[in-house]
This record gives sequence, C-alpha cells and structure tokens, in this order.
Amino acid sequence: MVVHLLLAAVCLFAATTHTQTDGAQIALRIGVARAGGGYTVTTVPLEQYVARVLTGEALPDSRPAALEALAITVRTYALANRARHAADGFDLCDETHCQVMRTATPTTERAAAATAGLVLLDHGAPASVYYSASCGGRTERPSAVWPGAPDPPFLPVERDDACGGAPVWSAELARADLLRSFLAAGFRGTRLLDVRIIERNASGRVARLRLDGLQPDEISGPDLRAAVGRTLGWQHIKSTAFDLRQTADGFRFTGHGSGHGVGLCVIGSARLAEGGEAVDVILHRYFPGLVIAPPGEALVRLDVPLRPAEPRRTTDPGVRLAPAPSVAPVGPPRDILISLPRGDEGERESLTALALSARNDLARRLAVPVSPVSLRFHATIDSYERATSQPWFTSGTLVEHEIHLLPSVALRDRGILERTLRHELVRLMTNQELAGRAAWVREGAASYFASQATGRPGSRSPEVAQGSCPTDADLLHPISVGALMDATARARACFERELQGGRTWRDVR
Repeated sequence: MVVHLLLAAVCLFAATTHTQTDGAQIALRIGVARAGGGYTVTTVPLEQYVARVLTGEALPDSRPAALEALAITVRTYALANRARHAADGFDLCDETHCQVMRTATPTTERAAAATAGLVLLDHGAPASVYYSASCGGRTERPSAVWPGAPDPPFLPVERDDACGGAPVWSAELARADLLRSFLAAGFRGTRLLDVRIIERNASGRVARLRLDGLQPDEISGPDLRAAVGRTLGWQHIKSTAFDLRQTADGFRFTGHGSGHGVGLCVIGSARLAEGGEAVDVILHRYFPGLVIAPPGEALVRLDVPLRPAEPRRTTDPGVRLAPAPSVAPVGPPRDILISLPRGDEGERESLTALALSARNDLARRLAVPVSPVSLRFHATIDSYERATSQPWFTSGTLVEHEIHLLPSVALRDRGILERTLRHELVRLMTNQELAGRAAWVREGAASYFASQATGRPGSRSPEVAQGSCPTDADLLHPISVGALMDATARARACFERELQGGRTWRDVR
C-alpha cells in the first residue's frame, strides 16, 4: 500500500509539473499501416497512445500492476524511439516494428492515466528498453538478437521464474518448405539434407545451426526464424528457444516463449502482478538499475514538431566540411532520377525530397561535388535479388552508377529507408576515390557517414578494438543477416579507428 501511495504521489507530481512546464500534452504522429501499402498519418496524444498500445500488447485480463508496468515501458519506448520514422514524416508506426496500437479500453485508459508522465530513465534520459510477449523463462541480451547492439546493464540475461517457459509450442515444417525459405534468404543448393543445432548462447537459445546440403552451411537462430517467418509466416517458429529433430517429411521444432525475449516479459509481469507484486518491483526486476520518474525538461524538449533534417557540423576526425561556395544548392528534381514500380507514383515527391536532402548533406560532409543520382526501387524483393544478385537482407546495393533498393514499403516497415538510402549514396560518392581498397574500407565509410547523418552511431566490440577487421568475403558474400550486421559493425569500427588516428576518409587503407 505504501508503494502504491508513493507511486500515486509521483504520478500527481509528474502531471502537475508537466502541465506547469509544458502547458499541453505531448502528441505523437503515428503511421497507421494501410492494407495496400504505405501509411496514413494520425496524431495521437501520448497518454492515449499508451492506452491504445496496451490494448495491442498486454496480456488479456492483466491485473492493474502489470498494465501499469507495461504502460511505463510503452511510454519509455515511445519517447526513446520517437525519431524512428522521422524520414517517413511521422514518429512511430502501429505495427510490431514499433508498437502494436489498437482501440483503447476503459481498463487500458486507467492504466495509462495512473502512470501518466512516468518513464524509465537511464542517466536522466528515457532508456532504450524492450519487451516481448514471453521470454520463455529466461531473458535475452540485445546483441544476441541484433548483432552489434549494445548490452546495457539494465538488460541482462536472467532466469525468469514468473514466466515459467510459457507458451510451449511446436511446429512441423516440410523439408521442401524449409528449403524454399533458405533459398529465398540467399542460400544456395538443391537439397536440404539435414538441419541441426550446433551452438546455443548464454540464455539457452539457439545461436547457430548447420544446414547440410546448402551453401553457406550455417545460419544463426534469429536468422532462421526470420527466414521462415518471411516466407512461411511468423506463427511457426515463435522464438529461438527450441529443440529440433528430423521427421520422415521434414523437421519438428519444439520450443517455448514468444518473441525476442529482451527486457520485460509480458507474461512474466502479468504473473508477478497476480502474485501481488507492485509496479516498481516488476519494473526493477526486468530493468535493474533504471529510475522510474518523470523526465521533466527532457520530456518537454521532445515535444517539438518534426522538421526536415538539417546538416550538422561535426568535429569528428576525418570529416572535412566543404566551404560554402563549393557546395551546390539543392538541385532541381531532374538531379534525382527515381524509377518506381506501378502503384508507387504517389511516393515520388517524398522520396525525391528525402534523396535531395540526403545527397546534399552527404556531399557537404564528404567535401565532394554534388552530382546527379539514379535510384531504382524494385516492385518486389525477388525482383531486387534477380537484378542485383544480392540477397534480400542487403536492402540496397550499387550496380555500376545506379542505386538499387528493396521496395520502399519494405524499407519503411523495417525503419531503415533513410539509413539505407544514405548508405548507398555514400558508396556512390566515394566509389571512385576508394576504388581498389579493401571492402572494409568502403563499407566502413558508408556505414560511418550514413550513421552519423541519421544520428545512429554504432558500437565497437573489444575484438575490433584490438584490430580485427572483416575480410572481403565477410562483406561481399555474407551468409546471413546476422553475419552481415556483424561484418558491417566491425568494418565501421576499423574505419573509425583509422579516423581517430588522424587520417581522413580518403586516406584510410
């Protein structure tokens, strides 16, 4: 009871402070997915958004403490990731890529109101938190799901007795269907002889599997789940916490949990609430070390309208800003040639504006002349793979002097449209000067400048810091999504180390 009274007092303080300081409730611009592709943008007040996401993400019939713990997590995620779809003209989408938003109920509205203004803070700012439907009895660290992601101390690998391993699931997949999934993911071969687990990570989830009969002959657990989900549907392999055996016609997966398992477990938190645990106890169990509090002025500063990104000046080594006279003004639309499939013409204006802004910003950062750009957005993923001979997970590639990209809706859904476009623009702009260099130099430059431009810096592993750089094969012939992400992160770290040593991007070898 004392905890609930204290929490209520903090909520009242948060609401009062927010009203006095800001005078208006924060509103988020949400991209609501349309059946035919693209988004309809709607403005939703923050607390209404939290209530609507609770309907989409919470376990039905959850106790108030579980709903309130998830409400604080949802609000934190929203504020920490508010720029996720900035390139698309809104803050967050209403799908699993961000947070699922449905119609609010009186119960979810009460949970949002009871925690209004409260977030999880990491050094005074909304923390980068995650949650999943079920951790399957053990939480996961971010880098095991997203290679190269940081592993902050508030997202540890820990046993979760409250979850208890629910739900238990099984799926039997025909050999031909699995082969089709792997071929669509860029693997080569005509017969899938066997699939077996060869490594698990610290949480017990599948880290690597052997694919006998295919090339490459290994795949990571998350990449297998993605390959099957993309081709056969996400309802089959619900998590990477599974066992595997061969059957007469294919393979049987038996597992537990649902989702990536990082951060708060929705089922676990619901069971803790049923046992009488309070909101703060639940949150500190899944996010140890974070502070539950209103973000104060940080919250107010986030309440600003979206504006087109402006070139940022930087003091990073190796970045030479061209003097103003050498940078051409924004060119007319004819400087950006965009090939779009039928039905996507409505996106031409926004894509042209994004490309113009990115092209001129990067020309300034790289100190290179502004030149025409040719972009080709493919109608399907298969079309992209046929035209480029690259697997779907590369997202974009440079063929001669034309940038080929996955369908714009696919890039938007994954939240990587702007980053992919900038990455390929850097490759185009540096292609001549870096010709003949190792692949890690070219990829490192593209990753570094693309990330700098979008404000998404990468991380560096201790191994890379000691001098390990990816080989050309690692980057040019990646075996999976995870392998490509790991190689890209290492290339960028090696490139950054060279810049820190005093070289410019032109001098890195």
